[in-house]
Amino acid sequence: MTQRSGSFQAEAQAPSLAALQVITATRRAMEALEAHWDPALLEAFTDHLVGRRGRVVLTGVGKSGLIAQKISATLASTGCPSFCIHPTDALHGDLGMITAQDTVLILSNSGETEEVLKLLPSLLRLGVGIASITSNGGSRLATASAWCFTYELPDGEGCPLNFAPMASTTLQLLWGDLLAAYFMTRTGFTLERFAQLHPAGNLGARLLKTSELMHRDFPRVPKDATLVDALAAMTGGKLGMTTVMDGETLLGIISDGDIRRALEKAQRENLNPLGLSAQAIMTANPVSVESKTLAQEAARILESRKITFLVVKDGDQAAGILHIHDLLGAKVI
Repeated sequence: MTQRSGSFQAEAQAPSLAALQVITATRRAMEALEAHWDPALLEAFTDHLVGRRGRVVLTGVGKSGLIAQKISATLASTGCPSFCIHPTDALHGDLGMITAQDTVLILSNSGETEEVLKLLPSLLRLGVGIASITSNGGSRLATASAWCFTYELPDGEGCPLNFAPMASTTLQLLWGDLLAAYFMTRTGFTLERFAQLHPAGNLGARLLKTSELMHRDFPRVPKDATLVDALAAMTGGKLGMTTVMDGETLLGIISDGDIRRALEKAQRENLNPLGLSAQAIMTANPVSVESKTLAQEAARILESRKITFLVVKDGDQAAGILHIHDLLGAKVI
């Protein structure tokens, strides 16, 4: 680094070398964390969170504040109630959002950020649990923390000036993900719960089950129903099909294609199509899936078989009908 006219400037170097410097600094910092992180500290912090009803309140200034927002969002999305607050806003009234049941997780690379240090006395008076993520284990922030998650920067930030937060924010983010992973494991967080918290978008769609999208009130006719009865059921059901049932036992299904094939057969054999029974028209043993099947897998079956609906079963019983429009509406396909 060279100094010119009282200002700091990056050494002249190829952009690719500057980028490689960031990668190297971050990798070495991650290697140092991998070698020295304390599982017992993470376990203790996670046990503290599980044993309380409060939320995890994230805070930080500047780039650390932005990383705090991401960590808070990750915790909330994985079952740990959390929100983010700016230290200055907290000092000007937003402390009222924090209760004694909460735990505050503070991010500061130096551990000596002025706005954060001003916040500490108020947090201590509230009696909240204080945790921190910092590179300075000897800082005043670290000293005030019941749980301090530290990292090293063997090659600095990796920034051409070694000023802009680069490697440090990556390590803060990594610590946040470690905390979330421990919490998820400790609380037995499941894919089903994840889907509940992500009802929109691709993530939620990938985890939906057929039972969540199927039509439970589906059209049905008895085996001795006429063609007219079947058509009426199909029209009323608005699914382009009807099931054929013997009591609660599924015998088959009648689709638009089955109707066309029945009419062609009646014409060939000089039969009255209105005299055909539902059992004579239906397709027995229709393609079906279990109610616990992922909607994504059901979509694959529909596409591979080139059909528009599936019978959803719960054991041996028909539980519903899943139509391709349901999958399109939920953005599974």
